[in-house]
Amino acid sequence: MTTGLDEGNWSVPEEPAPYAADPAAAPASWGPTLSPSGDAVAYVSDRSGEPRLWTSSVDGGSPVLVDTGPEPVESVKWSPNGEWIAVSIAPGGSDRTEIWVVRPDGGDLHQIGGFGRTNGWFGYWSHDGAWLAVAEADAVGWSAAHLIDPSTGWRVTVGEADLRAAIDVSRDGTMALVRGGPRSARWLEVVDIESGAARQLYPADGEGSTDVGRFSPDGTQVYVRTDVGRELPALVALPVGTVGTPRVVAERDDAELEYFTVSEDGGIVVLLWNEFGGRSAVSVLDLRTGEERRLSGLPGDVVGHPVLSTDASTITLSAESPSLPPTIWTVEVASCAAKPVTYPTPLAAAAIVPELHRFTAHDGLELTGWLYPGVGVTDAGPMVLHFHGGPEAQERPVWNPLFREIVSRGISVFAPNVRGSSGFGRAFVNADNIEHRHAGIEDVRSVAGYVVDAGLADPARLGVFGRSYGGYLTLVALTWFPDLFAVGVDTCGMSDLLAFYERTEPWVASAAFSKYGHPDDDRDLLHDLSPIHRIDRLRAPLLVVHGANDTNVPLYEAEQVVAALEARNAPVQYLRFEDEGHVILRKPSKIVYVRAVGAFLAGHLLP
Repeated sequence: MTTGLDEGNWSVPEEPAPYAADPAAAPASWGPTLSPSGDAVAYVSDRSGEPRLWTSSVDGGSPVLVDTGPEPVESVKWSPNGEWIAVSIAPGGSDRTEIWVVRPDGGDLHQIGGFGRTNGWFGYWSHDGAWLAVAEADAVGWSAAHLIDPSTGWRVTVGEADLRAAIDVSRDGTMALVRGGPRSARWLEVVDIESGAARQLYPADGEGSTDVGRFSPDGTQVYVRTDVGRELPALVALPVGTVGTPRVVAERDDAELEYFTVSEDGGIVVLLWNEFGGRSAVSVLDLRTGEERRLSGLPGDVVGHPVLSTDASTITLSAESPSLPPTIWTVEVASCAAKPVTYPTPLAAAAIVPELHRFTAHDGLELTGWLYPGVGVTDAGPMVLHFHGGPEAQERPVWNPLFREIVSRGISVFAPNVRGSSGFGRAFVNADNIEHRHAGIEDVRSVAGYVVDAGLADPARLGVFGRSYGGYLTLVALTWFPDLFAVGVDTCGMSDLLAFYERTEPWVASAAFSKYGHPDDDRDLLHDLSPIHRIDRLRAPLLVVHGANDTNVPLYEAEQVVAALEARNAPVQYLRFEDEGHVILRKPSKIVYVRAVGAFLAGHLLP
């Protein structure tokens, strides 16, 4: 089964109707960024059918589409002087993105980064809006960190080496903050823009990662998110010069720091916490008094992209829950009153409230998982295990139209966080690295054993599905443990790790060495870990889904699985989206995907 989709056949009403019967049609809005005056917000929304740049008044009113062309938008950031909005665009939905800038009124749209086969992404604007911090990686994997003038495209290079990315610019314009290093082992360095001299803030010794940072307003220190020397990421202040020691600003023993934003005057910082299990918490810390206050009544279970107004009176953020699609809100810091900026469509069906379960793996390590009970399921019934991507991502109680589709058909979903997931500390996220991948694979069997032994699932009607690394674990589950699963859905999963390294984007490969191993040094291990070499053991019906423009996990990974199974006359179906990449972005594609997966699973798990 192969499909190509014509986006021109899709339209969304001005005010979307209740979507209980078709959750994939629900509009989502995310990634807010404020205008300098704080009276308008720019964000990404798929309300028109695919992700585009929109602006709205923070007080509500009709949203305005800012035309940036026909390709999907991934992220946006308003310049501090109000003159530009930076836009990350994914041609064909691919993972190679371009950087464009546009006036807030839609004028003077032009590209400033990510030309040709170069991949570009951006950090923060300089305080005066004269420069945008940018990273680019070329077709052979070489990366460079730049500061780019939005008007002319003129660029100043502040770092050239593997996996370099410009993050921030000091307020006086003399220093740049640059990130380097692979996944789970990143570091930050301060670069003198005029001389090019660089000083690393934390050693790159593999004992932790420092990946998010911002200069303080006075330029004397850098605030960073780091887990160097600790188990859970915290906010630490590091001196820019050689004098001084790191100072812990905020930490918790029951939550990871996920993100932070500092006020214009440097007096307060907004902290976004990922609490055990995956729900969000937001607190405001007064840097002058040390007083930290937690905001109550957040509009969703999981929030993201908190942006503080210039006067520090309100926070703009996105919020979502299993029954609330991603929606833009403003929250008053003093009263915690929340008000929607984008239209939160009301549900016509009962809310979904997942349950957090804790259990132990084969070696005693504690794992967790979210249970979404199927409609009408009261005892051990049909169930599918969902494995998330990453593997450093995390199953959290967010909006998931596919989960809603599946549970509405009377099939439960259990979404575990196996070792390698984020949100549970440094040791846990690194517990499946390289030679420990076999332990992560064994977690699949532990999860299956738990849901059966706990009376949550019928062992004869247990399926498995996932996307990206979750697609890889789906293929692993069906080939390592073929007797456990009755059906599977692999979306954009890796089937041959060596072939993946040969065909993926070079910067993707370089960043992955610390997680999967090196294709030269660990060749035998990567061969052993690849499901394609055990494909003859796969017996369950399989649906393979992939985007033709996927440059992260190339299409070859799917097609070799389909070819191998078809050669054996094994039950396999293939759903290919011609105009999508590693992530299904366009609404018509999402609707087809959700319906196809739901029907495929129901056809094999329900009587």
